[in-house]
Amino acid sequence: MKTIIEPFRIKVVEPIRMTTREERTHCIRETHYNLFGLNARDVLIDLLTDSGTSAMSSGQWAGIMRGDESYAGSESYYRFYDAVVDIMPFKHIIPTHQGRAAEKILFSVIGGEGKKIPNNTHFDTTRANVEFTGAEAVDLVIEEGKNPQTVHPFKGNMDVAGLREFIKETGAENIPCVMLTLTNNSGGGQPVSMQNIREVRSLCDEYELPLIIDACRFAENAYFIKLREEGYAGKSVKEIAREIFALADGCTMSAKKDALVNIGGFLCLNNDDWAMSARNLLILTEGFPTYGGLAGRDLEAIAIGLEEVLHEDYLQYRLRSTEYLGEKISAAGVPIVRPVGGHAVYIDAAAFLPHIPKAQFPGQSLAVELYVEGGIRGVEIGSVMFAGAAKMELVRLAIPRRVYTQSHIDYVIEVILEVNRRKDKLRGMKITWEPPVLRHFTAHFDYV
Repeated sequence: MKTIIEPFRIKVVEPIRMTTREERTHCIRETHYNLFGLNARDVLIDLLTDSGTSAMSSGQWAGIMRGDESYAGSESYYRFYDAVVDIMPFKHIIPTHQGRAAEKILFSVIGGEGKKIPNNTHFDTTRANVEFTGAEAVDLVIEEGKNPQTVHPFKGNMDVAGLREFIKETGAENIPCVMLTLTNNSGGGQPVSMQNIREVRSLCDEYELPLIIDACRFAENAYFIKLREEGYAGKSVKEIAREIFALADGCTMSAKKDALVNIGGFLCLNNDDWAMSARNLLILTEGFPTYGGLAGRDLEAIAIGLEEVLHEDYLQYRLRSTEYLGEKISAAGVPIVRPVGGHAVYIDAAAFLPHIPKAQFPGQSLAVELYVEGGIRGVEIGSVMFAGAAKMELVRLAIPRRVYTQSHIDYVIEVILEVNRRKDKLRGMKITWEPPVLRHFTAHFDYV
């Protein structure tokens, strides 16, 4: 099998500060064992998130120089608008400063007490923005998606039968929309099939419910469909993406993922009334509707990134480089969510540390140890992040786009295998302080 090389050359480099184990032990203790509190200069390989951590291309940097910073109706907005509509043909395109702002605006418009919003799996900010309005976020992923070791080509799929029962029990009048997260981040970065999207769309039509896509990683999901779903091998990723969005009534988008930029997002809608309310909120909280909290140069970078992310040589490299990490540690006996997702490798912390009970946060313990051992910053996705709603205890190692080379990933593998060698010595953790919402960002921990 031929080596799949990075489809780019490195033009600018950023130095990494090499740290010692003693320094890292001191740093993590000072942050109360919360990896979000670390100074980035004290991290060797930062796999905390793939959101906003991409390396932009020379084309994007050139576009930034063209940014039109007019307050209203800038040329950059219209280039951004055209780039979005070319892939996501919705009526209303509303820029925001990032994806969670799009979520905040959307659920402020359609959420509220007594409402319930089903999803394959809500991610943390989506769930928080739903519940902040008084609505309830409900996860309805298929059974295969709840078991890390089960192999299924589309483990992110919505449980359509479960959705039907949910609608019957809840009443369609209490469900403002149905959501699908592509790919399913909380469930291991797993894709959703086109067949499943069509089945969800059909059920939505039956009950006259809007379908909203969480589109953060739409290009990766589209490429998985091309690789894994019958009838799509001969279609371009762009054609597949357009087919996905043609089945929806709107989407939220964090451009910090599959638009390959460091800031930005947008909300797309077909409903005129929702769009009018959303723009009114946008003006109050984000900015004028043609910039939405972004500079013109940011809109330019998004427009170019949306074109570049659909290049299939990039997507082949993207999925294969993530898969490489998963294959290597899995072959050495490290339990992971299988198959490997598009943007991250998820270690099954519950299986990795069976001696640490769920109540003592095995994912947090493992994430802290990976940092102490090798300066690798990942993130717990389990009972810390989702409390009682957690279905699995995972540590996500999210790969920033176009940032690290294979030698960096080989180093990550070595660190994981060293921690695996002495995993029986790891201890459980407890929360010593937490905020009322999104506790994983700022909570304090200590060892039990």
